[in-house]
Amino acid sequence: MDLQDQLKNLFPDHVPSESPEKKEEPAFWLQEEPLICKYEKRKGKPITIIEGYNGATSDFKQLAKELKQLLSVGGSFKNEQIIIQGDYRDKIMSFLKEKGFKVKRVGG
Repeated sequence: MDLQDQLKNLFPDHVPSESPEKKEEPAFWLQEEPLICKYEKRKGKPITIIEGYNGATSDFKQLAKELKQLLSVGGSFKNEQIIIQGDYRDKIMSFLKEKGFKVKRVGG
């Protein structure tokens, strides 16, 4: 007896939907100028800063949230900059390129 049969026994009136609902990805405004991805050390700890986005602030905050979830690290959004804890420039740049952004690497 597989899981589908067990569910049918538990919920005989339920009709499963044909197509699973897909969660839409938020569409970000893509700009002509590249985003700046730079590396710094603050208080001896490495950080990665992304700046140069001139779209809506809410889009940039959503992008920061997605980056933090992707990398499983902490970070913040301050002064129109995304600050990610650690040196993740390569992963961040590949993620942003997949989203359709142009990215410029600065520092080191």
